[in-house]
Amino acid sequence: MTLLVHLGGIDENEWAEAFRAKMPNQKIVTSSDKFDPADITYLYVWKPRDDVFDGLVNLEAILSLGAGVDPILKHPHLPTGVPITRFVDETLTQCMSDYVIANVAMHHRELTHYRQDQRAHHWTQYYPAPAGDIAVGVMGMGQLGEDAAKKLSMIGYQVNGWSRSKKELDGVHSFAGTEQLDDFLRHTDILVNLLPLTAETQNILCRATFEKLRREVLPHGPVVINAARGGHQDEDDIVACLNDGTLGAASLDVFKTEPLPKDSPLWDLENCYITPHIAAISSFEGGVNLVAEQIGRFERGEQLKHIVDPAQGY
Repeated sequence: MTLLVHLGGIDENEWAEAFRAKMPNQKIVTSSDKFDPADITYLYVWKPRDDVFDGLVNLEAILSLGAGVDPILKHPHLPTGVPITRFVDETLTQCMSDYVIANVAMHHRELTHYRQDQRAHHWTQYYPAPAGDIAVGVMGMGQLGEDAAKKLSMIGYQVNGWSRSKKELDGVHSFAGTEQLDDFLRHTDILVNLLPLTAETQNILCRATFEKLRREVLPHGPVVINAARGGHQDEDDIVACLNDGTLGAASLDVFKTEPLPKDSPLWDLENCYITPHIAAISSFEGGVNLVAEQIGRFERGEQLKHIVDPAQGY
């Protein structure tokens, strides 16, 4: 049984050496090594190339480096019937919640307004509303969304959660399904997107969505924070809505094209905060430990953890 490490744009040898140290009895190869594809039983993958599945006739499990698996599910040669697992790690979850909380607090405290005053040398004592007056809506209530929602509630925000099915969380008002999406948006001042990317959620961050957000609380308009996937956002709509006041501000960590093209108008908007897809990254140590655990479980005949449902897309 052989593990193939196939990581687009990432040092595969570093991962392979760590796997060998963690699993000394497991054969490990990288995509640049010479190997017989028929020997591969496990695939550890990120940003798969077109040829990744060529000849892998004995593949037993696909292990994703990331929490998101849409590049795997969209692969034209994805084999059927092979279980796919996603990366779940406490460090990644904590990092995502850190990012969400930092940006929610920044927008709640009107940092865009104060940054503009600073540049103009204006001393204007404007006092934002307390956290308890601000409704944060978290779209996507998986592990990342639930953790962020719980922590936002703990520090005093009103928190709404929207997901495919209803979730019961202390301090979080749950909305579920397309029939409750508009109601969720009407009760949201700061919209946080942590959805998986599926056909249903493609371009969900668009003018039609933003126009339904609550406009009575934040003085400069509602805010969107996207730390999920670039495919969720209509970037032309975001630019237009930031310019015409439909949105007061935005924090974007992901984009349809990455790196974000230098000619994107998003770069130059004062009320748009850009980070280069760093909200939460998979922990190296956590990834090594999880893969070792998953392979151990599989070889003992136990159920793999964090299995993806291809029909749902996550």
